[in-house]
This record gives sequence, structure tokens and C-alpha cells, in this order.
Amino acid sequence: MGITTYTAARILKGQLQNQTGEETVMTMDTFPNVGLAKTYSVDFQIADSAATATAYLCGVKTNLNTVGVNAAARNGVCKTQMGNEVTSILKWAKDAGKSVGIVTTTRVQHATPATTYAHSASRKWYSDADMPAGAKKEGCTDISSQLLKNTDIDVIIGGGRKYMTPQGTKDPEYPMDFSSNGKRRDGRNLIDEWQKMKVGKVARYVWNQTDFSAVDPESTDYLMALFEPGDLRFEAERDPNMDPSIVETTEKAIRILQKNPKGFFLLVEGGRIDQAHHAGRAYMALHEAVALNYAIAKGLELTEEHETLTVVMADHSHPFTFNGYPFRGQSILGKSPLWAADMLPYTTLMYGNGPGHKLTGGKRPDIRDVDTKTKDYVQLSAVPTESATHSGEDVAVLARGPMAHLFQGVNEQNYIAHAMGYAACVGADQRHCQGGGQTQPTYTSDFNAAGSAKGSAALLSSLLGLLLGPHTACWPEALRGQDVSS
Repeated sequence: MGITTYTAARILKGQLQNQTGEETVMTMDTFPNVGLAKTYSVDFQIADSAATATAYLCGVKTNLNTVGVNAAARNGVCKTQMGNEVTSILKWAKDAGKSVGIVTTTRVQHATPATTYAHSASRKWYSDADMPAGAKKEGCTDISSQLLKNTDIDVIIGGGRKYMTPQGTKDPEYPMDFSSNGKRRDGRNLIDEWQKMKVGKVARYVWNQTDFSAVDPESTDYLMALFEPGDLRFEAERDPNMDPSIVETTEKAIRILQKNPKGFFLLVEGGRIDQAHHAGRAYMALHEAVALNYAIAKGLELTEEHETLTVVMADHSHPFTFNGYPFRGQSILGKSPLWAADMLPYTTLMYGNGPGHKLTGGKRPDIRDVDTKTKDYVQLSAVPTESATHSGEDVAVLARGPMAHLFQGVNEQNYIAHAMGYAACVGADQRHCQGGGQTQPTYTSDFNAAGSAKGSAALLSSLLGLLLGPHTACWPEALRGQDVSS
């Protein structure tokens, strides 16, 4: 969700409400503290979700395609991850006694959610079936198995059923679809194992809207909700009778987690924003971003600003452009009123590369009679690639709540994790916290006129569309503006 996506989604939100769109105010627009994050990884100028998520969740920059490990780990080389694991702010929060959760529109094993709990030399090791024999022999384990083993996560919501069940296991929703069958070769049913691990607790596993709606947050200790074999459906194609929206899943997660008097950490990811951009489908990407904005609004509605830090950011951007001279109020998915030098029209939104590159006889396609506002339209791109790549410009970081001022300015992406940890009094350095290391922070700002901390400092991190943190004590003031990529 780069700046272009952010701006275009704002306009779409307004236009869906029969307004011109440009003047629309997104919930994200109301965040008073705004900064930028530099998204490069240790080895690439333009990074992927694995490296960027490790930066902003674990506080350590790393290499492309690796999750929850530092840069000494090499992509796909199992033995290099040993001893180079890093933990995430989700783990820091759990160790401090807070409840923790992940909500995503992708599979829960995807790069961003995986970074909160897993350590893997490859982001693609979703199940043991995705791992090379050598990696398994050297002792590496798949991301799905680490979901159960590494950190006790209270709420897990997303997709990814097929990575949790034995090979050939029929999917409950798509029993006749071979591609939806279980993939695991080790014979383990991780869903059953997860339920057996929660003896004495109220632990609910659900895979459809009916059962999800029946989950009572007040009486539920743990929730695992996996609504699809892989990633969830795009919001524009979601069946509300089968799958809840990201607004519904965010609300359920918060209501379960906020029962903890010590507070909570929640990662909410609109991960399919990214996947729609890869497919060159601006309609889908923008509708996903609007849906995420409504989830952020729900999060703010359910929490108190004086005790909850909310951070909204992208992990990286895409080669997505907003161009031409469209008239005020013109559809964001429409065409520029001025034609190009080849006397053919072009859309306001386009891609620098991607599957939308089309030339016939050396000419661009004539789209005068093409409806570019449909959900299936693929925007034109300048360079033919099977999938649109990422782009490398800085991304916006928006924050509100206690210590939100820490996120202003231009910072290295891995600074974000340290700033969140500092604000919540979790992680390595808690010298500034009340009682010399207690997990209850003291705030003497206008957020709390009494000048003392509330009983709970919940931490809600809504991150768009993405693990052991450093063991050294890091004060955010010292980190601000510094290169802390090593």
C-alpha cells in the first residue's frame, strides 16, 4: 500500500459513496503523526514482504525471502538460519504477559504473519511438502508447524488450511477440488494438534462464517479461524455467507484479546492489496485497501486512544502510477480525457511492469470501447512481466495513541519495531517503564490527564496491503535517523 494506492483508495472510497472522491477523509487520514520508512533489505534495493516484515516486526533488516532471521541467514539455506533467529514484537508482547493475535487476508503462513512467529531461511516453506529434503535433514521445520510450537498465539485468523492437514485430506469447503486437499507429508494434522494443546481452555477452531459468528469472545480463550485452503478471496468476490470481512475478523480478534488486563498486540494485514497489484488489478487492490481502512476504523472504535498505540503502514510499495489529467470527480478506475501521442486513450492508473503489457503490431491496444472499471480489468503496464514487481520508494507510517510521536520523520524500517516496543514497554529495554522493568508504561502526556498509566497499555498494530528482535538495549531516541541495518 504505497502512497499511490493510499491516495487512489481514498478517492475510490468517496466515489463508492457517490462523492467526487478527492476530498474524502479516510480513517487513516486522521492519524496525527506521519513519517516515512525506508524499505530496502540487506541484499536488495527493492525488498519483498519477508525481509520488510522482519524489519518492522523484529527490528532487524535481513535478506530477501527470509523470515524471522538476521542477514547471516541465506535464502533457502537451512543451516545458515541456526543461531540467527530473531524474535518479533508479538513474542515480546507475549513474554510481557499480553495477549497476542494475527489477522490477515492471506494464508496465515504467508510472509507477513509468519514473521511474527516463525524463523525460516525460506518464506516458501509453508508446509513440510514445500521443503527440500536437505533442509529437513538439517533440522529445519516448516512455517505451519512453527505456528504451533514457537509462540502461544491467542488469535489466529486468515487462510491456509491445506498446509495444516495430511496429504490428500479433503477440504471441508471444496471436497472435490484436488488443489485444496491437505499437503502435509508427515501425516500430522496441525489443527487437531492445536486443539489438543489447549486442554483446560476454551479453544475454538472454525472455517466458515456460521461457526465464526457463533464464537463468543467473552468465553473464548483461543481462536483459530482458517477460512480458505490458501489465501482468502478478494473482498469484491467474497461470499459473506461463507467468509467474514476483515472488519469482522478484526473486531472478533480485539474483543477476545482485550479481556487481558495487561493489554494485547494485534497484527492486522490487508495482504491481498499486494497480491492484486502483482496481478495488475487496480480495482481489486483499491477495494482491498478500502476494506482495510474500515477495519482500522473498527479497531479505533473498540480501543481507547489514550491507552492504545495504533500504527498503520505498508511493508513496501508497487510500480503503480496515478497519471494523466483526469477531471475532478472522474472515476479513479477510468481513462484520462487526454489521449497519448499514438492517438489512443490510457487509464489514469497503470503499472510500470506486470501482466498488462500488450502490444499488437507495435501498437498499444485501443481501449475506447473497453470498460476499465470492472473487477477483472488488468491495467496496462510498460514492461511485460508475469507478475508486477515491488517498488522501492519509502512508505508512509501513520500513528496515533501513546508515544505516536516516535514515528515521525524518515526512519529505517527496522526502527518501527523498536519504537512500538518502547511505547508498550515490551522487549529488551524497559528501563523507562514504571517500577523499573514492569510491563506497565507511564504516560504523562495529554493522553492521560491523571499523569499515570492505565491498567492496560494495549498495542494494536494495523499493518497493510506483511522475529526474535535484537538482544541489545535500544533507546528509540538513539535509533531515530540512524542506519541500524546490521
